[in-house]
Amino acid sequence: MKITRRVWGMAAGAMLALNLGLPAQAADETPDLLVKRVSADVLETIKKDASLRNGDSSKINALVNEKVMPYVDFRRMTSAAVGPAWRQATPDQRQKLQDEFKALLIRTYSGALSQVGEQTITVKPLRMAAGDTDVLVRTQVNGRGEPVQLDFRLEKQADGWKIYNLNVLGVWLVETYRNQFSQEINAHGIDGLIKTLASRSSMPANVTK
Repeated sequence: MKITRRVWGMAAGAMLALNLGLPAQAADETPDLLVKRVSADVLETIKKDASLRNGDSSKINALVNEKVMPYVDFRRMTSAAVGPAWRQATPDQRQKLQDEFKALLIRTYSGALSQVGEQTITVKPLRMAAGDTDVLVRTQVNGRGEPVQLDFRLEKQADGWKIYNLNVLGVWLVETYRNQFSQEINAHGIDGLIKTLASRSSMPANVTK
């Protein structure tokens, strides 16, 4: 199945569902129960919020900063997407990479959230041994058309579980961007990648490309 705007809409809604309005005790929950508990309520919130679905970028940015970023290890996500060149980047370049990568993902979500409709999420049984600190939470997004596989990689940190990668229909986000970023870095260096990310994040949202 092609990863279309509708599919990314499902993924975007589910991603937000994992991270909105989590209470303090969420740090003590297993990752699968966390997903199961919050997804239904939050997806309903997104469906009722026309400004989110209509791509209000300022509201989406505020939403992501307040509700999503605290539950994502975004530094790890960015460094993994950049690959070996991350080690050679200066602190200023690393911060710019994080900022521009986040802006690019927000642009993607801005276009995708309009596709959130009557989706529900089924969390599959968690394969987790006692003491595991890195787990895969497998889910299935159900809506119009075929069910969509949506998996999350999470790591247990001092302040709770943090997402650092996600998989839509067998395509891992970090690995997908790593291939793109590597080509840009090889051609134009870290500053070239930062410039390219900045130009892409300012374009109209289009998640089908």
